[in-house]
Amino acid sequence: MVIRRADEETEAGVLPSEELLDAMSKYNEELVRAGVMLDGVGLQPSSKGVKVRFSGGRPAVIDGPFTEAKELIAGYSVIEAGSLAEVVELVKRWPKVDGHGNAQIEIRRVTEIEEFETASPEAVETEQRIRAARDKA
Repeated sequence: MVIRRADEETEAGVLPSEELLDAMSKYNEELVRAGVMLDGVGLQPSSKGVKVRFSGGRPAVIDGPFTEAKELIAGYSVIEAGSLAEVVELVKRWPKVDGHGNAQIEIRRVTEIEEFETASPEAVETEQRIRAARDKA
C-alpha cells in the first residue's frame, strides 16, 4: 500500500490544482497500464471524519479534525508488485507538482490472512470467499 501522508494543505481542504489532478491522473493511468495498481483514492480532510475508539469493548465516537496531521492519510494506492524495490521505483515517479513539490509517501506491505499463524482454516476460507466475491463485483 502506498500512503500519501496528510499535510497542512490537505487537512485545510485545499483542493488540488488542475495541473496536479492531470499529473496524478497520468501517473495513476501509467500504473494501471503496467498492471500494478489495484485501487487508489484521495481522502477528505479529517475535519469531515470521525474516529471510533474502543475502551473496555465500548465504542466512543470522536469527531474530527484530528490534531496530528503528519499521522493522517490524505490518500492511498494499492499496488501489486514483485518487490518492495519495484514499488519504491514506481513511487519515485510521483508527480512533482504536488503543492511545492513536497509530499511524504509511506509504503507498507499488506498482510494476507494466510500469513497469520493464528488464523483458523475457517477464517482463511471465509477470507478467500470474501476476496472471490469482491473480485466478481
